[in-house]
This record gives sequence, structure tokens and C-alpha cells, in this order.
Amino acid sequence: MEAKGLVHSIQSLGTLDGPGVRFVVFLQGCPLRCHCCHNPDTWDLAGGTEYGAQQLVQTALRYKSYFGEKGGVTLSGGEPLLQSAFAENLFALCHQNGLNTCLDTSGCILDDGVKKLLSQTDRVLLDIKYTKAELYEKHVGCSLDSVLAFLGYLDGQKIPVTLRQVIIPTLNDDADNILRLRTIASQHAFVDGVELLPFRKICQTKYDMLHMPFPFGHLPTPAADKMDALKRLLGEYAK
Repeated sequence: MEAKGLVHSIQSLGTLDGPGVRFVVFLQGCPLRCHCCHNPDTWDLAGGTEYGAQQLVQTALRYKSYFGEKGGVTLSGGEPLLQSAFAENLFALCHQNGLNTCLDTSGCILDDGVKKLLSQTDRVLLDIKYTKAELYEKHVGCSLDSVLAFLGYLDGQKIPVTLRQVIIPTLNDDADNILRLRTIASQHAFVDGVELLPFRKICQTKYDMLHMPFPFGHLPTPAADKMDALKRLLGEYAK
């Protein structure tokens, strides 16, 4: 029987979710409750639409000519680790059809199912949301230690990693945070880049539609010159 997964949405030709042009599948469900989350509509597994792994791969193959040497298929979310068995099956089928695989994740789960998924993963986009444990506990819902353990496993498996961090004014928009993030990158041989993304509030309408408060709705978007200054601190890791 074909593996089935719960999907929130699909982007046919994405350019922000891994190398090159990519077919991006946003899986439904997330165990975290990040206060900066842009997709609260992905949290509940019950909100997804069922797709077959073969169905998604066949759809992705329609766009293969656009992928070039670097592009392929990215799984994002939500949190794709929550559906690791389906994700593993999907990525295995991708490899059988010559498609590169990329996983966009918070790194909050590392069990046998996730390890099997990672064996089929060509690159990981890993969110390091903060570099202080207390901020993880207060604003995310998992521990920094668990994310660093996930990163350590990736490094041990020699899986290329791009670190990502959303820059949130008053919380992680300082030089000390960026230097700690750079240190984390330097301690893992297979981290080859770090992306800093500006916090935005375009998701406010989603929270309003769900009748939910947006915990960071009062915070501003970081200025472009501030983002540039923080990126310079990353040195050779800046992407």
C-alpha cells in the first residue's frame, strides 16, 4: 500500500527552501508552539490533506527540467519530522527518480524513524531559533540541547547543513547571539552556511482568522541595515 501523508500546501517552483529551484511540500502538524511562527494553520494534524508519496513525486517530476543541477524536492512544514515514515518513503522515491532531497526542520525530534529519514536526505535546513536555552524554553517548546544533538547527529552522518535563524528584535538581534551562532557553525564540519531571515508580521491575518493572539505581534521588523551588520558578523558562513 502506498505511503500516505498529511500535506498543508505545495509550492511548485520555490527558490527560498534550499539550493536552486525546488518543489516544496509543506507537511501538516507541528509539536512546537514558536511565538514567531508564521504558519499556525499547520500545527494541527487534522487540518491536512492526504497525499500519496508516489503522487507527490510524480507531480514533482513534471518540474524536473526547472531544477537544474542544484534543485529538487524540499519537505517543510509544519514539522516534517512528525511524519518521518512518510517523509522517508517520499525521499526514497525521489532518489529512485533522480531528485535531490532537502529537509527544512527545527530538529526537535531524533528517533529511529527520523534517522531513517535522514539516511535519504541530501541536505538539511536547520532552524537554530535562539542560542540561549532560556529563550528556547520560553518561546519555542523544546530545548536547545535537543536541537544541538540533532545537529551533532547530522554532522556525524556527513549531511550538509544550512543553519537558519529568524532575527527577532529584542530577542536575538544582538552581536553576541550571532557570534554564538557562528561558533555553533564552526564546531560542525558539515555546516556550510548560515541564513539570517528578518522577522515579519505578514502572518498576523492567519492568527486573526484563527482567533488566536500573535505572541510577537507587538515586535517590529528589523531594519535592513541592522540585518546587514549582523550578516557581516557571520563572516564566511553568511548566505
